[in-house]
Amino acid sequence: MNGLPARRLLLVHAHPDDESINNGVTMAKYAAEGAHVALVTCTLGEEGEVIPPALAHLAPDRDDTLGAHRVGELAAAMKELGVTDHRFLGGPGRFRDSGMMGAEQNHRPGAFWSAEVDEAAAYLVEIIRELRPQVLVTYDPDGGYGHPDHIQAHRVATRAAELAAETTYRRDLGDPHEIRKVYWNRVPRSAVEEGFERLRAAGAAVPFPGVASPQDVPGVVADERITAEIGDEDGRDDFVRAKAAAMRAHATQIAVDGPFFALSNDLAQPLFAREYYELVAGEPGAAEGERERDLFAGVPA
Repeated sequence: MNGLPARRLLLVHAHPDDESINNGVTMAKYAAEGAHVALVTCTLGEEGEVIPPALAHLAPDRDDTLGAHRVGELAAAMKELGVTDHRFLGGPGRFRDSGMMGAEQNHRPGAFWSAEVDEAAAYLVEIIRELRPQVLVTYDPDGGYGHPDHIQAHRVATRAAELAAETTYRRDLGDPHEIRKVYWNRVPRSAVEEGFERLRAAGAAVPFPGVASPQDVPGVVADERITAEIGDEDGRDDFVRAKAAAMRAHATQIAVDGPFFALSNDLAQPLFAREYYELVAGEPGAAEGERERDLFAGVPA
């Protein structure tokens, strides 16, 4: 086990900032509790749009140095969350951001979307066999909202989990390991409706020129599909503050103001203080019809 803690969580994301928006509370909570929290990011996010005018030169149509800058943003975000184990799939820059679906960048050399799934998965298999996580968090088959890199991250994470457990696959990458529970990032429809009601109630106090719509939130599903929710159970909101600080660290991509944030479109969205998941592999750790409050629930010690 190389001296790793008893509880080990692996998250697989497409670009820097995805982890803080989707899982900032979860990562901060488990890191604070002493679990080993590892993040694998599949690209540097080179094709992202840049919010601060002073950094506009980083954009892919100008200096094309955004990826290197976002490496620093991600490191700062991880410091806010207390996460010390972060890796890029295959090493920094091995796979490039593919841009939005249908863009010419989807098929440029090195684009993550055009990578062969098993080839990309092998890099993740090595990490899984090294860290031996019990729990894996990633996207649903649509990547939450249809971005090609998110879809590919789902495919690669799912395939890597399968291959890592196969006794005959690539023993040079380590001893086989079976992940006990796999979760997809989700948001229940009721939480989205409540969040946008808060936005509407804030009215002119909303610090952005426009308001997004519930359709802009990725991974929204009916409430009954949610199997786990994670938050600050003691009501102090320590982990919510850590999440907001991590999101602020991704300054080229996110503007945060109080309980709201905006991406490059400058449209306000609610910052969710609780994070939600759907268990898609493994045994649930809560009674039927109830939500887990711990992603490790039911995992043998």
